[in-house]
Amino acid sequence: MLQTTYASPLGQLILLADTSHLLGVWYSDQAHLGAHYPLASIKHGSSTVLKQTAQWLTAYFNGQKPSIKQLPLAPEATPFRQQVYRVLTTIPYGQTMTYQQIVERLSELNGQPTGSARAVGGAVGHNPISIIIPCHRVIGTNGNLTGYAGGLARKKALLALEQA
Repeated sequence: MLQTTYASPLGQLILLADTSHLLGVWYSDQAHLGAHYPLASIKHGSSTVLKQTAQWLTAYFNGQKPSIKQLPLAPEATPFRQQVYRVLTTIPYGQTMTYQQIVERLSELNGQPTGSARAVGGAVGHNPISIIIPCHRVIGTNGNLTGYAGGLARKKALLALEQA
């Protein structure tokens, strides 16, 4: 594994990848930084995946709409959280979805009731690939902005960038 940093307009990001997949994107001061990865002992360097991720982020912050499919994502998580992250990747640029709508989508996909808004919130809050897996596009049922591991000011800025 290798890590590098990326200077985003919203603060420094830490990018983590193995030889073929992106494993994490975190603000250097966010909650759940590094997930379970021992960032302090992971070498700094560059790789094709990290370069692609930096290019994706540059395009995104320049107001372009890069496709999530451009990057080989591999968030490490429980099967339930993996499902939540797959749903998050379907939220279009500039749009939002509520926690309850995600529950409904999961239930539809599984053909049975799946999860709760609270469980989805836990998954969203622990998303290891911030911005790219767009957890910032998830809002409360009443339309309010709710928690974001990078902070609500950043969530507002990302939604404003997307004009959501």
